[in-house]
Amino acid sequence: TRHLLTPTRACSVWNRQNSGLLLQKGHPSKHRTLLSAAVDTMETSRQLGFTDEATIGSDAAFIGLQSDLDTMWLCFGAILVFFMQTGFAMLEVGNVNRKNTSNALIKNLLDALIGSLMWWITGFGIAMGSARKTHGFMGTDSFGLIYDHFGENGDHGYKYGMWMFQWAFAATTATITSGAVAERCTFTAYMVYSVMLTGLIYPTVVCWGWNTEGWASAWKSADTDKNPLLFGCGVIDFAGSGVVHMSGGVAAFCGSYFLGARKARQPHPAGPFVELPSDYAPEYGPIFCTLGTLILWMGWYGFNGVSTLYIVNYGLVAAKTMVTTTIAAGTGAVTTLFVGSLMDGKTDGQYTLKLGNVQNGLLGGLVAVTASCSVIEPYAAFVIGFLSCFVYLGAVKTLDALRVDDVVLAIPVHLFCGCFGVIMAGLFATKENYANAYYSDRADDCAGVFYGGNGSSLAAGGVFILSIIAWVGAWSCVVFGGLRNMGLLRVEEHVEEEGMDKSEHGVTTGYQPGNTGVELAAVDDGSSL
Repeated sequence: TRHLLTPTRACSVWNRQNSGLLLQKGHPSKHRTLLSAAVDTMETSRQLGFTDEATIGSDAAFIGLQSDLDTMWLCFGAILVFFMQTGFAMLEVGNVNRKNTSNALIKNLLDALIGSLMWWITGFGIAMGSARKTHGFMGTDSFGLIYDHFGENGDHGYKYGMWMFQWAFAATTATITSGAVAERCTFTAYMVYSVMLTGLIYPTVVCWGWNTEGWASAWKSADTDKNPLLFGCGVIDFAGSGVVHMSGGVAAFCGSYFLGARKARQPHPAGPFVELPSDYAPEYGPIFCTLGTLILWMGWYGFNGVSTLYIVNYGLVAAKTMVTTTIAAGTGAVTTLFVGSLMDGKTDGQYTLKLGNVQNGLLGGLVAVTASCSVIEPYAAFVIGFLSCFVYLGAVKTLDALRVDDVVLAIPVHLFCGCFGVIMAGLFATKENYANAYYSDRADDCAGVFYGGNGSSLAAGGVFILSIIAWVGAWSCVVFGGLRNMGLLRVEEHVEEEGMDKSEHGVTTGYQPGNTGVELAAVDDGSSL
């Protein structure tokens, strides 16, 4: 009976009995709670004579190893999600005209660079700081990484890992917008909306959906009068169909609307849209777009899978999340490829299979399953991926009818499929999966409607969707509308004709005879900076 109550066994029992307290999206309190309980157990065991000093030392090291593994899991996820910036850059370069290549690339770089500074100064504090004073609207501390628990030895760097992981998500949101407004947005306008999006607009939505004190969050461990759960459940948005993709998509829609269409897409103001010339995108465009899509798919395993935030005791949830992510991606791609071909009709007597359909269908399936990836069964991922095809294709037709020009079709993929994904989570979440990913004590009520839930999660999802549209949409209209009124939003017509690489970045496009690279030259031309 000497080792009947060792610290490791005690913590294991405590972990199983209180698993709901451990998984708190974006809130780095797990390790402080777990280590505190473990230390108390060790001290009690030592005083009672149940354990010796050697056993206590080995168990403390084991607990420290668990914390290190969870920290490394977050850092691994941050690297994968950050690498998605490469995929976004390739997609954009593959879609824009060659004369705007450097402009697209520098903006993709600055998405991460500006995001890192704004996430450090204000973003993380608004997103993950204490939100009690604002009733779950936005955090009010932890700005500039000035936080009592950062750097705490017992934390094993977990909070810094959390900062990195969440920063990578913020950079993704900004990149979604920059792709949609490419080829006619001024650099000044880009800087302004990027700062606002990563420093205020997006972090506030993160607080709502992922902070344990956020008003719509399902990550709260208890439903109390001071911190109530929305409809008793909160919104199921495990990895960000709403938080990340809808936020970026709404901003992209507003930016594209206020900017207006490219001249190549709408030659005459208020006139009809025309198809882009066959040689508009560079000859290497299909290569870059395909590589970008594959890179994004790979990064999505960090986006969804690592959103467990812990790997110790969460291996099942993480692995199953990656499986559902894969199935939805494959289903969305294949379905969109063939359904898109049927919708386009025959050309010269035969149907054509378009590369763009399979690429965006894949991304639409990924976005649609991001909210529910941890709480659904594989067959539900198939259904969600299949239906996302029709959401995406319908959204493309809707944008054309509204005469909204989206260069990379980010709005159909991220806004429409993201909205669809939040709704699907409220329908297809199973009780068992909800208990594993969130909390077991409310799984019966908060499961999806198709699996015996009372509809609270679905209702919370609806309110969350409308709130994102209202918040992000209002701020985006202020930012983009204000810039347009000041004449700072869109480049001048001659700049758009010549290309922004030349006027704003001093790059002469094309290859010179006898040279093997692109020649750079300083020019004195009309810049819209």
